[in-house]
Amino acid sequence: MTETMRAIEITEPGGPEVLKPTTRPMPQPAAGQVVIKVAYAGVNRPDALQRAGSYAPPPGASDLPGLEASGEVVALGAGVESLSLGDKVCALLPGGGYAEYVATPAAHCLPVPQGMGMKEAACLPETFFTVWSNVFQRGGLQAGERFLVHGGSSGIGTTAIQLAHHFGARVFATAGSDAKCKACTDLGAERAINYRDEDFVAVMKEEGGANLILDMVGGDYLPRNVKALAEDGRLVQIAFLQGPKVELNFALVMMRRLTITGSTLRPQSDLAKARIADSLRETVWPLLDTGKVGPVMDSEFPMDQAAEAHMRMESSGHIGKIVLKVAG
Repeated sequence: MTETMRAIEITEPGGPEVLKPTTRPMPQPAAGQVVIKVAYAGVNRPDALQRAGSYAPPPGASDLPGLEASGEVVALGAGVESLSLGDKVCALLPGGGYAEYVATPAAHCLPVPQGMGMKEAACLPETFFTVWSNVFQRGGLQAGERFLVHGGSSGIGTTAIQLAHHFGARVFATAGSDAKCKACTDLGAERAINYRDEDFVAVMKEEGGANLILDMVGGDYLPRNVKALAEDGRLVQIAFLQGPKVELNFALVMMRRLTITGSTLRPQSDLAKARIADSLRETVWPLLDTGKVGPVMDSEFPMDQAAEAHMRMESSGHIGKIVLKVAG
């Protein structure tokens, strides 16, 4: 290991053009951490929010973007016994994934699933941690329930469709084109709603209402989600692509006994993330090992083309995950 590494930094808040190659000191593992030699890094919406200046890293985290990566363990911090040098892992990161090396808690690392390449493995942590904790742990999705996910062709959406379908829910999804809708039904959604042509509220009312909705849009979707829910339905909010502020008639929430909740992943404690990792290892990783679920891949960019990767993501033309190739 050298003393410095290549990385992509955010030179100032702004558009994709502010992502620039740089040289940084090698990260050192703190107690309980490992250093990973990064093969691939996932590209996610929170990276773009951080780049724009609206999603600051937690205290002590790297200022470099990148919340998930795959690679090889090359250094162990004090007290790490669950991993060994040379282990191939994918990991949820506090930041720093757009770099040749990154430090992260060992408890946030999971093995690369059997038969899966490093490129695909880099797409797992951010989406699977998010979907598992919000749809199943927080949202309590059960077999037979009607589940609606917005942005069904996104990384989050394609993961949510597969897991909800596998565990026996009736899955509905919204997307913005016929091709994206087909991708949703191919993954297990029984109905994909092109939001440019159809009203998801009307569709879900015809079905009896959604028992659970996973939303990352926000804005005027919030009152529409409330109308689309069944009695005693639950709404889980995980992002706000159209803004966090809206007027809402809470009398409907009270009269229909609705639950509105939500979370963000990055600010949660290391212990909370470790518990999600343990649950994924036990319940979901066997599905990845056997190929019953898996990441949907959109495109790959060299790390030095991180700006182009962000442009692709923000165009919303992608289906599934975008990655940066870091090693080699």
